[in-house]
Amino acid sequence: MNRVLSLLTNLFPVWVLLGGALALIHPAWFTWFSGPWITWGLAVIMLGMGITLSVGDFKAVLKTPWSVAAGFVAQYGIMPLLGWTIAQLFRLPTPLAVGLILVSCCPGGTASNVVTYLAGANVALSVLMTMCSTFGAIVMTPLLTDWLAGAYVPVPAWEMFLSTVQIVLAPLVLGLTLHHLTPRFVKLVLPAAPLISVATIVLICASIIGSSADALKQSGFKLLLAVFLLHAGGFLLGYIFAWILRFSRRDRQTISIEVGMQNSGLGAALAKKHFPQMPLTALPCAISATCHSVLGSILAGLWRLLPTPEVACQPKESPSQAEENFLDAKGVTASNKMTFPISMPR
Repeated sequence: MNRVLSLLTNLFPVWVLLGGALALIHPAWFTWFSGPWITWGLAVIMLGMGITLSVGDFKAVLKTPWSVAAGFVAQYGIMPLLGWTIAQLFRLPTPLAVGLILVSCCPGGTASNVVTYLAGANVALSVLMTMCSTFGAIVMTPLLTDWLAGAYVPVPAWEMFLSTVQIVLAPLVLGLTLHHLTPRFVKLVLPAAPLISVATIVLICASIIGSSADALKQSGFKLLLAVFLLHAGGFLLGYIFAWILRFSRRDRQTISIEVGMQNSGLGAALAKKHFPQMPLTALPCAISATCHSVLGSILAGLWRLLPTPEVACQPKESPSQAEENFLDAKGVTASNKMTFPISMPR
């Protein structure tokens, strides 16, 4: 059963693409999932991430501060400036420009943990960077959005700060508490948590695409190209940034994936809540979820084919061995393998 759940979870790019396509054809199938549903849906995703965290994870950050700090700087340095630059170059309409900047200011998506695993990169580092950027989003996302998108439209930075506390911090703390107080319950629900996250993300993105289907058809190519360049640039510049800092290939790949994949679900929820006068603001966030999922999966497949010089003289781990080693380090039993929570929007 767990293998089936893992397979369905790892096919998240397919589900997001399928949901988006169906939303364009039959919008009513998904537009019911709107308003508070999106906010609560994202809270469920954050809760799913929270139950996988432990105090040991926070201690692990202290053991690799340089690599985690580099990922944090790259996440909130490269992507926001890249989003603002692309919005300027493409002269996007105000709602789309604000949406693109907003999603570029979001933290890394926890889907990056799965893509990092599939690429054979450093999964433990990926989890730590996602955790740190997610907590950092409480301050960084409202602050950067206000700074970069404020020229387009007034940004309710304080209200966004309160929203990220409610949507991100509260579910994460609750999940962390459950992890320690109710380990049996967590063990029971953990295998299904990633698939629930995937289903929620599909509903969020499909709902936004369905409600903006006409606008997407009118400005589709320009918007798709802008979002594509945002994520492709994030993957490339993240890798170059890590290369300049002389990280190993596995860590360069990990930082690249973390930078290129955003928590688009958080962007969509914030857009819907704080820019109701501009419903199209959430559209780049929905497109982002599909785009970075597909690009990340393709990149993972290509990187998995490459030999790793750092371990060339050692027996190469099979995917299952690598997975077991990581899960053992996290204290996860064999009964709930491959249960990394997914959010994409990280």
